[in-house]
Amino acid sequence: MTKQTKNQPRNVATKLIESHLVAGKLKAGEEIGLKIDQTLTQDATGTLVMLELEAMGLDQARTELSAQYVDHNLLQTDHRNPDDHLFLRSACEKFGIWFSPAGSGVSHPVHMERFGKPGKTLLGSDSHTCAAGSLGMLAMGAGGLSVATAICGEPFYLNMPRVMGVKLTGRLPEWVSAKDVILEMLRRHGVKGGAGKIIEYYGPGLKGLSAMDRHVIANMGQEMGHTATVFPADDAVREFLGQQQREDDFQRLEADPGATYDLHDEIDLSKLEPLIALPSSPGKVFPVREVAGEPIYQAYIGSSANPGLRDFAVPAMMVKGRQVHEGVSFDINPTSRQVLENLVELGHLTDLLNAGARLHQTGCNGCIGMGQAPATNQISLRTVPRNFAGRSGTSEDKVCLCSPETATASALTGVITDPRDLEMDYPVFDEHSTFYVQDRNIRPPAQHPELSVVEKGPNISTLPTFDGLPDSLEAPVLLKVGDDISTDDILPAGSEILPFRSNIPVISEFTYTRLDSTYPERAKQHQDSGSLIVGGENYGQGSSREHAALAPRYLGVRVVIAKSYSRIHWQNLCSFGVLPLRFVAPESYDSIEQNDDLALPGLVEALKSGDKIVAENARTGERHELTHDLSERQIRMIIAGGLLNMMRQEMAA
Repeated sequence: MTKQTKNQPRNVATKLIESHLVAGKLKAGEEIGLKIDQTLTQDATGTLVMLELEAMGLDQARTELSAQYVDHNLLQTDHRNPDDHLFLRSACEKFGIWFSPAGSGVSHPVHMERFGKPGKTLLGSDSHTCAAGSLGMLAMGAGGLSVATAICGEPFYLNMPRVMGVKLTGRLPEWVSAKDVILEMLRRHGVKGGAGKIIEYYGPGLKGLSAMDRHVIANMGQEMGHTATVFPADDAVREFLGQQQREDDFQRLEADPGATYDLHDEIDLSKLEPLIALPSSPGKVFPVREVAGEPIYQAYIGSSANPGLRDFAVPAMMVKGRQVHEGVSFDINPTSRQVLENLVELGHLTDLLNAGARLHQTGCNGCIGMGQAPATNQISLRTVPRNFAGRSGTSEDKVCLCSPETATASALTGVITDPRDLEMDYPVFDEHSTFYVQDRNIRPPAQHPELSVVEKGPNISTLPTFDGLPDSLEAPVLLKVGDDISTDDILPAGSEILPFRSNIPVISEFTYTRLDSTYPERAKQHQDSGSLIVGGENYGQGSSREHAALAPRYLGVRVVIAKSYSRIHWQNLCSFGVLPLRFVAPESYDSIEQNDDLALPGLVEALKSGDKIVAENARTGERHELTHDLSERQIRMIIAGGLLNMMRQEMAA
């Protein structure tokens, strides 16, 4: 990032960072520490966060506001999920945290409705926390342990990103919406194009994008591997907060005239067309017309990636008086109770149901494989943020990402359809005159937390403890994987696995089973002596779930060697004492095979001194030079065996 002088015009990202900087300097790649104003946790990751707060001995949250949402694990097929909901509610009472119960909605739009404030920082144990950048916030996803330390009042540490300015001009044409903007960014830059960057949107094109349109774009910035997406807090944000009866929370935050950026791009919105991401990557983007005509099984409206009232109202207006194709499951997932109440009030829900829609409960649901799985090898068009293979709950799925307009047009015809080819007028939805309802179900922090008792069901286990990094390691490469391995590949989501989120010994049984069903048993044989994983580019993309680092560590993984890492997973590995190393020469990756034994002598001393780290392959005799991007703080953390161990050591000193 370009160093800013006192009088130099500043962009929005720089203003947000400078106003919260507590450690480090504004130099790209250097570790900085930021004060965190708000935190967000959800039930798939929040149970571990609450256990971590308990282990840290927290009395009350030390942020301006912390909120816990129940939105992922809503299926109550046995005691595990409801038990954990009770645990989360009682822990929130104990620690002074807002609690949003099941049925209130997906965390990101609900947080935007109720709590988001321009100029604030937000850290969430969900990778799509970045959606709040739509309000002029610096909002970032992180592992649960990082969020837990922020709740305790500690800074959040990250490497200083560069700021990429994206100038928007023109206005979106009919049948093109905000989802097509972020799909265009993914088409241009791919799933790694945002690495090490904050993406800031500016320009005259912003005038045609509402705050919820911006939410769509900010949410899926995570699929580019970014640090955060930032929009200015301008009149669109003021209007949104006014609709939410929170006018007093508005403060204008815009880039100074003449502000510069480290990197640049420009999109003329008027030239965009409907786009679609094909299986199985958000970066595999094509114009809808290039793939039109393929039969579909499912059209799915909703999720944190398209959560606004217009994202449901426009489909309702499209299908009013019509019937969806008899072979299509038209799934409607309201994203907040407020949105659902408005759909009822405005009559749109009736229009959707009359057209043949299936209404599901308010929450994440099928987006993370919690129901609504498509049939085998059948195309599902979804307005969700991710289409990683198997994430839907069906192993042989064909999930495509698209706008609500494209999904609805295809539901009507039964085949992938460019909505511009429908014989109907574009339905214009006037969100300015909508009737909004304040959600009264969200529970504020308890007035007498000292009387609260944390309720733990039988599925909740204590956090495992780990030893520090050994000075030398001789261990097998139990798994070698390719590029763009996601956290869904490492530790899958879904209705079978996520209920074990607070039981690490059990959930570890599913580690890497999507790629290699034998991995957990093989890893257990080296649980005490240690093992390694070798990966390609962008290792650990996707979800922020720290289970994808914690479960491998529980099974004995001490070192991961990859070509490059996704930011959040890289941080999570450090937090649990797993050493993330990189190949100095990328061709070294090619000469290492699964089950090779690697010797890494003098690890601890090399990390402390900055000396070279070398891995010797017992099979070939080759020596591979390795490097890392760790700060001194992270080195101490890994040597100690993880963040909790380091904090305990520092408190005892």
